[in-house]
Parts: sequence; structure tokens; C-alpha cells
Amino acid sequence: MNKAAHSRKSLISFGAIALLAVGAATAQVATGTTGIDASGSYQQEVQACNSGATQQDRETCLKEARNAQADKRRGVLDTAGSLEANAMTRCNVFTSGEDKAACEARVMGAGNIEGSVAGGGLIRELETVTPPAQK
Repeated sequence: MNKAAHSRKSLISFGAIALLAVGAATAQVATGTTGIDASGSYQQEVQACNSGATQQDRETCLKEARNAQADKRRGVLDTAGSLEANAMTRCNVFTSGEDKAACEARVMGAGNIEGSVAGGGLIRELETVTPPAQK
């Protein structure tokens, strides 16, 4: 593999990992593990922010609570979206069938998962065996 192809593959892999980390953060909010509920209940979210029950600093948390309240008033707060479908859509960035299949397997929980959203992100790793190219 030449240097440009390796660099391009590394960049794509990094992008996919970054997207998955964002998806994991979204999933964490939706599952309630941040201390903020996904219902858009402003008072409960403000209480969670003020009590330190979230994984965000207080100002960021309050800003997100205000934004969620505004979205709820406009009728655009989506708390019932399919997290699995959202995660699978993130794998569409891959053009190779092998890469896309590996991404989908990682999203579905195959392989090793390290890190945390609070620590900066999840790293999902799946080893696959690729036979050598025939000459």
C-alpha cells in the first residue's frame, strides 16, 4: 500500500471513529446516563445541571437545557429517534463493502470498546483477517 492510500485510509478511519464518538455521546444523553433526561423537561435538566449530576460543566449544561427547551417549543425536539439507525447511517461514509461491514459490526458492539464519552470518546476496534492478495 502506498503512503497516500495509507494516509487516506487513516483519515477515513479517524473520521469514522469521531462520528461514532459523537453517536455515543448522543446515545448517552438519550439513555439518561448524563443526568439529563431526553424528554425535554427543562426544570429537571436545570436541576441536574445545578447538582453536578451531568458530565458537562454547569454553563454548557444550562445552555443545552435552554436549547432543548427552545426545540421543544418549536416542535422539533426528537427524543424518539432510533439510535441504532443513526449509528448505522454513520457507516455510509465507507465506500468499500468490507469497511462498511466492519463499521456496522463495531456499531452493533462487536470487538473491543475502550474509553468513555466523559473521557473524550469511545474507541471501537474490531480486528479482521484479510488474506494476502494473490499474484
